[in-house]
Amino acid sequence: MSILRLAIGAINRVLPGEKAYAHCDIPCGIYDPIIAKIAAQTVQKMVLRIQALERPASDDSGAAAAYANTLTRYIVVKEEHAQLCKKELSILWGDYFRPDHLEAYPDLHDNFWKAAKLCGANKQKADLDSAKELVATVDNIAKIFWATKNTEWEDQVSDVRFGA
Repeated sequence: MSILRLAIGAINRVLPGEKAYAHCDIPCGIYDPIIAKIAAQTVQKMVLRIQALERPASDDSGAAAAYANTLTRYIVVKEEHAQLCKKELSILWGDYFRPDHLEAYPDLHDNFWKAAKLCGANKQKADLDSAKELVATVDNIAKIFWATKNTEWEDQVSDVRFGA
């Protein structure tokens, strides 16, 4: 075993490294709003299911338990997907969008702020209008994303084609 390996091993034992988790602090270029869109749509679907769920007769304990179980599951899924939507939007906002995107789309910051607030609101309650507004806001962010992504892709193709 070399002296270098012994030294590195000793350093690792004295100063062990910590695991780091991130979507992408290295610009991988793999961004897509589809997860946020699906999460927002799931929130809306769960709100629809919650609102459509019928309470059983009060004297049927089995039906009451099934109702409580189903309602709880719908609520948990709704809240998990609202949080997932917020997380995915945060990744796009923090890692993908740049100042030149904000210049081209001046309402971009407000869209993200609104979407984040709607994610929170949809965790707090089961309001169909709020869920629909979340879906519409995320769809708008996705449209902006694809407009910027397609422009960048076209620029890259043009650079390759013309030897830039």
